[in-house]
Amino acid sequence: MADVLPLVEARLRTSLGEPDARAAVTFLGTDRVEVLRFTEEDVVRYATLGMSAHPMNDPTAMVADPVKGPRAELVLTVRRGVADTAKVLRPLAVLAASPQVEGVVVAPGGSLDVGEPLWPGAPFTSVLVGEPGGLVEDLELDEPLDPVRFLPLLPMTPNEAAWKRVHGAQALQERWLARGTDLRDPVRRSVALD
Repeated sequence: MADVLPLVEARLRTSLGEPDARAAVTFLGTDRVEVLRFTEEDVVRYATLGMSAHPMNDPTAMVADPVKGPRAELVLTVRRGVADTAKVLRPLAVLAASPQVEGVVVAPGGSLDVGEPLWPGAPFTSVLVGEPGGLVEDLELDEPLDPVRFLPLLPMTPNEAAWKRVHGAQALQERWLARGTDLRDPVRRSVALD
């Protein structure tokens, strides 16, 4: 079985350009996760590399399938020069390691929480997992492997996360859209939830 990570990195480079920084984090009992930073004129993108090395498996399954199962990497986009988002590397690595550590399957519409600000002074401690296929196209792999999906992360304030738990991901996204919320603003306030 071929190592998928070189293919994933090549897809990221094709879609986002050359990374200008990278950091690696290893948690006890897990594979190494890297976070690559891609800087454009007005935005900076952080993409994980390592989460897709193994398929995510249903945490209730008796035995984890080493081949079949969804694969993904995470992509976070924020406005540049507004906040010091460089410290988001470790929280992103924590989120990318969650399938190995906690046995969760990260999927669109789901929430991931790190329990602390995503970067110093950030009003966000969690993210909403968005739909793949926009910024970075899915990476098809040889059968029987599932494709690698590049999932955008949308930072949520604690109030938005609580509202999403009650009303659902679609309702929160519709609220953001209706209010013209700039989801790339690293210091934005919570959308009006009344």
